[in-house]
Amino acid sequence: MTAPVFQALVGQDAVVEELTAAAEAAATGGGGMTHAWLFTGPPGSGRSVAARAFAAALQCPRRGCGDCATCHTTLSGSHGDVTHVVPDGLTIGVATMRDLIAAASRSPSTGNRQILLVEDADRLTEAAGNALLKSIEEPPARTVFLLCAPSANPAEISVTIRSRCRLVALVQPSVDAVAELLTRTDNADPATAALYAAAAQGHIGRARRLVTDVEARQRRESILAIPRQLSSVSACFVAADQLIAAAESEAAAANDGIAERERAELEMALGKGGTGKGATKATRGSAGVIKDLERRQKMRLTRAQRDTLDRALIDLAAFYRDVLLIGLGSTVSPIHPDVGDIARSASQKWTAESVLRRIDAILHCRESIDANVRPRIAVESMMLKLWKG
Repeated sequence: MTAPVFQALVGQDAVVEELTAAAEAAATGGGGMTHAWLFTGPPGSGRSVAARAFAAALQCPRRGCGDCATCHTTLSGSHGDVTHVVPDGLTIGVATMRDLIAAASRSPSTGNRQILLVEDADRLTEAAGNALLKSIEEPPARTVFLLCAPSANPAEISVTIRSRCRLVALVQPSVDAVAELLTRTDNADPATAALYAAAAQGHIGRARRLVTDVEARQRRESILAIPRQLSSVSACFVAADQLIAAAESEAAAANDGIAERERAELEMALGKGGTGKGATKATRGSAGVIKDLERRQKMRLTRAQRDTLDRALIDLAAFYRDVLLIGLGSTVSPIHPDVGDIARSASQKWTAESVLRRIDAILHCRESIDANVRPRIAVESMMLKLWKG
């Protein structure tokens, strides 16, 4: 029987079965449980959802009932014995990792074990990875490590760390599975659910945003309109400006209010507004702490901007993919069916080779940004290639 905490996982039946059995083994002392796990899968497949649900099942007296305080606090990230790490910036440094390992090495206070859950473990620096590896190789008796990464590729996660972990490979959920989730949890009508499930390409979070957020739908429409706008050099630069601005706007919306709240909470913790000697001592030297917070916030915003820009580039590449398949007479379902007429018109004007060159230009832009080329330069270069074909 599937534990309720795993019901949020979509299209991952094999993974749910494996994790349910492991949670049962952990509770009964049977085989099938280990201290280090690596969750991999494409963006939006539910890596972190699976890891959080597994953490709840390990802590819950009923193996993940979904109703008790243990399940609720674990899933919300507030359980005292579950350290949930979401990187603020582009990397996770060694100092941060050492602090996390030290916290995870303590004896559990209320739960069955200490759990260190690291989202985006592919962002570990080499030194941070080495620190984590040492702890995985010599783990505390009641500590479990749950790592999430896009894949087990050596370019993303250390081979040595991978070899010490049990691999849980999630797959891209089917369009039908995502559409069913949207109708069930977000009250989307079947046609709308099918449209945005296809457009999201298996990314559940993206699909839900498209269903529930008008601005997200408008940004997608503006991205899919780009191929029709590229009529001159100046139009290419205008389109690049629009794409960068859309990414920055979406990232800012996702982080709206968070920075102000974090600063207010930190200032309160430092004693701002208090009186007396204690408050004076607490606030003395606080400028450095606040500056560090601002640095981390800036890194988080940069990361969010890059992630949203990459998502936009994937949407754009998918449009050209649809054009290519229509031109070749394929019966494969389109990713963006709502712009099918535009894709068919483009397929009559462009050769398959020119469409492939355009897709390659988008992929090269993604690689350039990943290699720390300034996003604006990479996007402007891409737009010129899309125009020339």
